[in-house]
Amino acid sequence: QRARAELRRRFLLLLGLSRGRSARFCLRSQVLVSAEFGASDRECSRIQVDSLRTPLGIQGAALLRASDILEFSFPLE
Repeated sequence: QRARAELRRRFLLLLGLSRGRSARFCLRSQVLVSAEFGASDRECSRIQVDSLRTPLGIQGAALLRASDILEFSFPLE
């Protein structure tokens, strides 16, 4: 249980340090989108992003449901 708590702490630290960074998301619908990472709720069930770039255009801000995200990454710059 201690190891799980440490992994959770590191994950939450990573999310906190990721604010304002570019991120790529692969959604369940096989759509790839990119955005500026904003924040996550405590349960990590929703992720707030800014400047969401989709095939249909750009949204100023959006909430992505974690259940719709297959994976996300932060490109190295």
